[in-house]
Amino acid sequence: MPPHLLVALSPHGYGHAAMTAPVVAELRRRLPELRVTLQTSLPRTWLETRYRGDFELVSRIADFGLRQSSATEILVDRTAEDYRALHARLAEEVEREAAGLAARDVDLVLSNISYVALLAARRAGIPGLAMSCLNWADIYRHVCGARPEAPAIEAEMLDAYGSAAVFLQPAPAMPMRRLGNLRRIGPLAARGKADRAGLRRVLGVEETTRVGLVAFGGFESGLPLARWPRLSGWHWVVTGKPAGHPDLIDREAVPMGFTDILSACDLVIGKPGYGTFAEAAVNGVPMLYLPRPGWPEAPYLVDWLAVNGRCLPIAAAELFDEAALAERLRMLFSLPGKPLVEPTGAAEAADCILAALAGARCMRM
Repeated sequence: MPPHLLVALSPHGYGHAAMTAPVVAELRRRLPELRVTLQTSLPRTWLETRYRGDFELVSRIADFGLRQSSATEILVDRTAEDYRALHARLAEEVEREAAGLAARDVDLVLSNISYVALLAARRAGIPGLAMSCLNWADIYRHVCGARPEAPAIEAEMLDAYGSAAVFLQPAPAMPMRRLGNLRRIGPLAARGKADRAGLRRVLGVEETTRVGLVAFGGFESGLPLARWPRLSGWHWVVTGKPAGHPDLIDREAVPMGFTDILSACDLVIGKPGYGTFAEAAVNGVPMLYLPRPGWPEAPYLVDWLAVNGRCLPIAAAELFDEAALAERLRMLFSLPGKPLVEPTGAAEAADCILAALAGARCMRM
């Protein structure tokens, strides 16, 4: 039987799945017979744009991350209640997932960053690895830590993450000081084809037209796109319906992968989030970001991209003010260029995962 890897992906936006895809691609390059199962509630159509080759999809996953009303607004009370309910039935969830792992004859679990999947792996006697730029225990503490049930819930989360043989921590990342099994690796991001002429042909604009990408990591931006200002010489690829705006096109109407679109653009606008920030640096695309006050990961992402790329904050109101947006763009493009960041994390992660997989297979023989 070929070795079988189950990859549990938090369905909180697309970032966790996006950063894991280069690792799976590297594993498949080195071990072509690898059998891959993805566990996530993200749509298969999107997963197929990132994960090449066959994979089984298990769409039921207890993990949810946070409940949000938009790309930057957290529904705190709903998040707290859903975690309270999840942990009230945690033993049942773990038993169900452990039975599924055993039934599928899984050799190794890689979690980004479902702690339930790690608990299930331990229950099933299967090695588990974690990999992410954050963990839900720290995020939960930040958002819901004042709740009376929080200490018990945090303890169960931390126990799960601590059960992983190693927690791979790609740059940039939160410190995660409460975990003792961290191993730092390089950035996890894909390089696009950077077909600038091809993108502009798709958009039906001149090759000299500047193109911006407005992307919020799988969340609706909540921005009133009909009010987007018209800047001479610019077109924009957006997530969502462009409401008849002559300079906007829905990303779903562009027959290119996300990273290929990003790498062919002059600019990306979004929020602090691992996937977009890392891919902006790896592909050398300048970025304007809406500040994310109170998001504990944001300072580490912003500081890293400021060193490794070109980025500036922009207020939501400035996006809809023609003069303010033009000035921000002028300031952004006046920043000095930086060398492309090398995405070394995929190879480093693959080294660790293949070693763990080989060990797991030996123990089963």
